[in-house]
Amino acid sequence: MRIVFMGTPDFAANILRELKEQHDIAAVYTRPDAVRGRGKTLEPSPVKKVALEAGIPVFEPRTLRDEDELARLRGFKPDAICVAAYGKILPQEVLDIPEHGCLNVHASLLPKYRGAAPIERAILAGEREAGVCIMRMEAGLDTGDYCVSRSCEIGDMNCAALTDELADLGARALLSALYAIEEGAVRWTVQDDAEATYAEKIGKGELNIDPADTVDVNLRRVRASGAAHPCRCAIAGKNVTVLEVERPQDGEGEALAAPGAVAFRAKRLFVGCADGALEIVTVKPDGKKEMNAAAFASGVQNIKSGTMVWERI
Repeated sequence: MRIVFMGTPDFAANILRELKEQHDIAAVYTRPDAVRGRGKTLEPSPVKKVALEAGIPVFEPRTLRDEDELARLRGFKPDAICVAAYGKILPQEVLDIPEHGCLNVHASLLPKYRGAAPIERAILAGEREAGVCIMRMEAGLDTGDYCVSRSCEIGDMNCAALTDELADLGARALLSALYAIEEGAVRWTVQDDAEATYAEKIGKGELNIDPADTVDVNLRRVRASGAAHPCRCAIAGKNVTVLEVERPQDGEGEALAAPGAVAFRAKRLFVGCADGALEIVTVKPDGKKEMNAAAFASGVQNIKSGTMVWERI
């Protein structure tokens, strides 16, 4: 098939890598270069990097409603437009261009978690299962029929690991959907709007952990976090980004009954939550490199005494 691909982050880039091996990618559309990660310089999106390496033309329009942009897109004569985390809502004029429509690789088991942050919201909700659906795009927000879905257990995966897993599942699901469309054997499932849930964007500071909350709530916040939405707190007066935590399995830290207490025992760092202790494994103090809890604790005076506190920032 002749495909125009639209996407931006790593999730989409992994899908593009697979798609370009089996289909003719006429063009790639992505978000403009932006400051990404901790740097201050403009960087291309992960999708743009993959496309340029493969010699695929890349376009970064500010809008898809401009007549010139629409004319250029029509000129590619795509059989289908495939979309994965593009970051823009496609106007009806774009949806009407390809013969086989616009297909979106959405990272949830629709109709659950329609919207911008399905992976993070699934982790935060404590879902046992996540997945992807290949959806036929329409004017509504993730309301279209879907034809292929794939699922996996979340387990203890963090957001980055789950995103990679779902990208692999999404790539295979998209290839299956395109094959079924080519063969005239595709079957569409109508979403049940009564079962729909909405995955709104993650708010600033929403994933910061808090001693007033339970161990499970704080653990899920850390696992749902990432570079775009870091998990923050203050430990012994030092502001840190929390990168990895664990639920103690051996009874260690049980004495930390009071929310907000800190203890460092046998080179392990524990913080007290509303219903028990959470073990801090890896942090990044402000202005410093990522480090394990033992290295961090070694720079904090009197942390062994258990009189230190931690708090939400």
